[in-house]
Amino acid sequence: MTAADTGADAAAAALLAQGELTVRGRIREASNAALFCTVALDGREASCIYKPVAGERPLWDFPDGTLAGREVAAYEVSEATGWGLVPPTVLRDGPYGEGMCQQWVDVQAESELLALVDAEEPEPGWKAIGLAEVAEGRTALLVHADDERLRRLAVLDAVINNADRKGGHLLPTPDGRLYGIDHGVTFNVENKLRTLLWGWAGEPLTAEAVDVLTGLHGALTGALGERLTGLITAAEIDATRARVGDLLSAGVHPEPGGEWPAIPWPPV
Repeated sequence: MTAADTGADAAAAALLAQGELTVRGRIREASNAALFCTVALDGREASCIYKPVAGERPLWDFPDGTLAGREVAAYEVSEATGWGLVPPTVLRDGPYGEGMCQQWVDVQAESELLALVDAEEPEPGWKAIGLAEVAEGRTALLVHADDERLRRLAVLDAVINNADRKGGHLLPTPDGRLYGIDHGVTFNVENKLRTLLWGWAGEPLTAEAVDVLTGLHGALTGALGERLTGLITAAEIDATRARVGDLLSAGVHPEPGGEWPAIPWPPV
């Protein structure tokens, strides 16, 4: 992420936090209440998504009313990496109470990050995820692009313990950035990593990733840990730091653990 990107994201976060929030419609495909809004301040206006805590559906493995905080915590960790993989996201009051407010992302059309191929091995430039049933008695190989942006996101997901990295949560933009969204089921103290980005499983982490993880490990006991306080629990912050330490000790991308479904359903 460039200095210009950093400045733009900081300005966007300030607008989201301080601007007047107006609901324009509802995104009906979302499992929790997700409202399309505009936010305006001092002549500036932007589109955003507002997810009020009051609209969160209860989950058996996450405490009620915590998903919005987890979305903001994912943004804070993303910012600490310097990769800028999560759109600017804040926790604020809105028309339906406190909730998560996130910058709207315009997606690049026809960007190929995932594919189904009729082959046993992926072609160059692609990584295998696994076999998927496409018709009765017929399977195809599900693959994702061997893309540096996806690889960074795979590292971030391992850090935040993302239990729901689906294809629809990957948003490439016309300016070449890639964002991940929908981080409500993250930071659990138990291993719940479910993702489509298994293509690098068991492979050595890049030198860049090692540098980033080393910085995160220290930041989680300092400024980053302080920013996460109130968004997730102290035990979840400790578990996040432990996951970072485990990644550094192993030196490789994690592999599916077996005690939890490795791929979310539906995958897209």
